[in-house]
Amino acid sequence: MPLLALVLAGFLAIGTARAQAPVTIVVNFGAGGSADRMARLVAPGMAEVLGAAVVVKNTTGAAGAIGAQEVARARPDGATLLLTTTGPMAIQPHFRADLPYRLADFAPVCLLGDAPVMMMAAPASGLRSVAEVVARARTSNGGFNYGSAGPGSIPHVVMVALAQRAGVPMTHVPFRGSAEAIISLLRDDVSIYADLPGGLRANNLVGVGVMAEARTAEFPEVPTLREQGFDLVYSIWAGLYAPAATPPDALARLEAACRHALGTPATIEGFARLATPITFRGQRDFAAFQQAEFEKYRAVVQAAGIRPGD
Repeated sequence: MPLLALVLAGFLAIGTARAQAPVTIVVNFGAGGSADRMARLVAPGMAEVLGAAVVVKNTTGAAGAIGAQEVARARPDGATLLLTTTGPMAIQPHFRADLPYRLADFAPVCLLGDAPVMMMAAPASGLRSVAEVVARARTSNGGFNYGSAGPGSIPHVVMVALAQRAGVPMTHVPFRGSAEAIISLLRDDVSIYADLPGGLRANNLVGVGVMAEARTAEFPEVPTLREQGFDLVYSIWAGLYAPAATPPDALARLEAACRHALGTPATIEGFARLATPITFRGQRDFAAFQQAEFEKYRAVVQAAGIRPGD
């Protein structure tokens, strides 16, 4: 091939790479929440491997179901991903008969992180322990409100479990994501919010209890619920998914991009700020983990008798 043709071919290849369509990470909860912040942390590192811009889009509503549905129906070409937490994938399928997607509509790409649920209160609330939460709920006669990221989300399920275990009435107030729930907590519209622990220090909240086997290294001063008389252990994980029919080579590239992004200094520092340990699992391990979580929460939802109106 003549030298001029080689040069032109090189410029054409560069132009094609630069013109490559961006990859969109759909976050199915609101901007500013933990899931959204995770997506914005991993996007730059993924872009380095994929050779394309990675943009974050928030599609909220129905406790994450609307965003999940958007990705389930997207073209399976590796250009549209879902970053979701536990609820839409492991709880909603057992909670809503009218869910607009199935677990089989997705291909797991990678697990990003996994952290124990933290029960949080506003400093002005005066709540410092689970015993105080239960006592206030008992005297409120149904007027004790707690926030969630939507019906059937982990923040909803864990508080239903606590209310049932303690035998006290509590009123569920759903929001479109953790950022809205924390704002409501600070405004005293709700008294308690239980979610990923990242919002605790960032918003100067009080840790009432952590739903872990033992106290965490990040918050050694916060006792577990077990220590406080309630054997409740829950965590919230976050992962990336693609539409089910995405080709294997595209999934492999996305998994490699995810692994790389989780190892960058900016992501490591950012996840530390969120108090969420990075917990990478590739496609195969993540799929097995997700299936185990799916079965676990089937039992949890059935045992708790949780319904959409709760």
